[in-house]
This record gives sequence, C-alpha cells and structure tokens, in this order.
Amino acid sequence: MTINAASHGGLRAGSLSYVKPKIAVTMGDPAGIGPEVCLHLLNNTTVSGLCSPIVFGDMAVLNQVAKRCGIPFMSPVIARCDLRDGVEGPCVLDLRQIDASSVEAGKLSAACGEAAYQYVIAAIEAGLTGEVDGVSTAPLNKEAMHLAGHKYPGHTEIFVERMKSERSCMMLTSEILTCSFVTVHVGYHEVPQLLTSARIEEVIELTHEAMSLIRGRKPKLVACGLNPHAGEHGLFGNREEERIIAPALEAARAKGIEIEGPLPPDTAFLPWRRDKTDAFICMYHDQGHIPLKALAFDSAINTTLGLPVIRTSVDHGTAFDIAWQGKANPNSLFEAVRLAARLSIR
Repeated sequence: MTINAASHGGLRAGSLSYVKPKIAVTMGDPAGIGPEVCLHLLNNTTVSGLCSPIVFGDMAVLNQVAKRCGIPFMSPVIARCDLRDGVEGPCVLDLRQIDASSVEAGKLSAACGEAAYQYVIAAIEAGLTGEVDGVSTAPLNKEAMHLAGHKYPGHTEIFVERMKSERSCMMLTSEILTCSFVTVHVGYHEVPQLLTSARIEEVIELTHEAMSLIRGRKPKLVACGLNPHAGEHGLFGNREEERIIAPALEAARAKGIEIEGPLPPDTAFLPWRRDKTDAFICMYHDQGHIPLKALAFDSAINTTLGLPVIRTSVDHGTAFDIAWQGKANPNSLFEAVRLAARLSIR
C-alpha cells in the first residue's frame, strides 16, 4: 500500500454507503501550538464532514489550553479499543503521557519531547494495524525530542524507520506550489555526496504517483539543478547536473514521466513557470522550503511519500512564542487532515 491506498475509508464493499475515514491527528509538543490547533480542528465542521479526526494526545492538556484560550471543547474521549469500532466524528484518544500541571507554555522540556514522540508512535501503530486510515501530525520540537533521547531529525525519519519503508521522500504541497526533496535534514556540505541518479529517480517517481492522484491527471514536473545557474555547463560545482541529475531525468522520461530540467534554481519558481508546473524536484532542504514558506506559509502541507499509511503534516513549527495565547493559525492542520482524508477514501 502506497500513498494512494487505504484499507477502510470510502465505500463499504458491496454497498453504496460512504464510510468516513478515521484520521489520527497527533497533538504535537504539549508546550507548543499543537494543542491549540487541534482544538480548532475538533470544532471544525467542514473537516469533520470529510472524516473522523481523532486527536492522539492528552485530554488534560487540551482542557487546560481550551480554558486558557477560550476555545470550546466538548469532544468525547475514547480508548484505544474503541478505534476498531465505529468511531464517528471528532474525538480524543487520551494517551496520558504527561502531567498537564507540569507543562509550561512555550518552554522546552524533555517531558514534552517524550510525550510528543509517544503520540507519534501510537498513531503509527494505529495506522499499521488498520485502526486508522491516515495520520496527520501537529508540530513537535526536535530539541525537546532530542532531550528525551530520541535523536531523529524530525517526523519523517520516525515514520520511515517505524514503517520500514524502502522508498520515501518528503513532499510539501499547496495550491500555489509543490516541492519534493531528494535530501532534507542534512548539512549542505553533505548534499553533493548524497545525490545519486537512483535517489533522484526514486523521488521523481514517488512525486509523479502522488501528483497523479492529487491532480487526477498526468502531472508536469520540473527538476532543479544543484549549483547556481544549474552549474552553467561545469563552471560551478562538480558537474552534478550532467553526471547525476540529467541521467535521472532521462530515465524518468523513458518511463513516460513528463519532467523538465535541470533548471537554474533561482528562476525555477517564477510565476509563469509555477503556473504550468505541478511539482518541483528539489535537491536540498531550503531550495524548496524558502519559496514554499514565502508563498504558502499557512496553507502548505507536509506529506511523506512511499509509506504504507497516508501521512500528512503541518508545515510549521511549535511556535513557542505564541503558544497557549489563542493566536495560532490552524489552517495548515485543516489542510493536512483534508488531504489525508482525500487520499484515504480512494
């Protein structure tokens, strides 16, 4: 099962009745804005009309944040055993990972890092067992998670390891711009040695599959070069464009994938090119993250391609500076859950 597959959401076998997919939504770091945006999600009737969002988190923390921010909170609480039954509508799976009275809004702590990690693990397990149809994640704090002893660069690496995915990549998508990444959370000096034609071709194929589902047609892709001006025929870099990137594009075209490039990264994202491109293949983290966050900070969605379970995420951090103040914008989480639901009902 890849990004287009789901085992439960959609039409029941042998009937025409629609079954709402169950989407696990991890609460994120308790000290960040995750609890607040999850509360807004639980109150959003548009999203709950598409799916049954189930917040994997701590009820006591949600109650505390709801009171602090003045957000209505009346969603029912369920137990893990309820997931296999007919869960309908927004609810909370109370995992009781942290003492709510010990949580300080906006404060880094190992306890919050551990709780956020455990919410993710519980959601992954529920996805692998078929108890939920997809997973959407609110932000965790990498430093807090590291303090708790979990040395992952982020959510993506946890999902890939736990789900034992042979092929995977990060894709950020919005109505304005979509980018997939060949490398992500590594230092820039490491990027050239991590680029291989096989890896680039893998990311192209995963992106082609995903965008075919999202667009409902054959997508048009663009690959960025690694170096300034895409190397300018060897003037910059070590001919990565000619030696590594171009062969991957040729192999993809031989499989029927429509892809242009490698193009100079500084002009690849101009408006006229974005208008005719469904997704960009980026060689490193900021090559795609900078234009995406400049153009679609509140609406972009992070999704991991190649997993056996649908996984989407917000494309923002824990925002400790505004945590528990009623200022958090929940739109990215709304969009992440909508996309998880859409992909799950196929």
